[in-house]
Amino acid sequence: QVRLEESGGGSTQAGESLRLSCEVSGPVPSAHNVGWFRQGVEKEREFVAAISWTGIKTFADDVQGRFTISKDNGRKTVFLQMNSLKPEDTAVYICACETIITGRPPTMASAYDIWGLGTQVTISS
Repeated sequence: QVRLEESGGGSTQAGESLRLSCEVSGPVPSAHNVGWFRQGVEKEREFVAAISWTGIKTFADDVQGRFTISKDNGRKTVFLQMNSLKPEDTAVYICACETIITGRPPTMASAYDIWGLGTQVTISS
């Protein structure tokens, strides 16, 4: 059974940085895509960033230029480096894995079949 575990969340001030990790465990196929989503209080879940198994990266418009995504295939871990954080980045950040390739865009939550529990990120002004 494939599992995802996020870590690295916390509280910091606007302008600072945080790095989130998503560790993938279990029998994950080599061709899998990983995405990050976030959900603020009383807000819809929204796409943040994704990296395909070939290394193609996709970002939401409001994090482009501030966030980067990378992966360590040996450790089966995907990292989300978040710089120049803003109070509006406050949310639970959730990692998702597409183990069954659907062909849907990586920005769509429905493209992913495995989800983590999330890690809280809180940014104060």
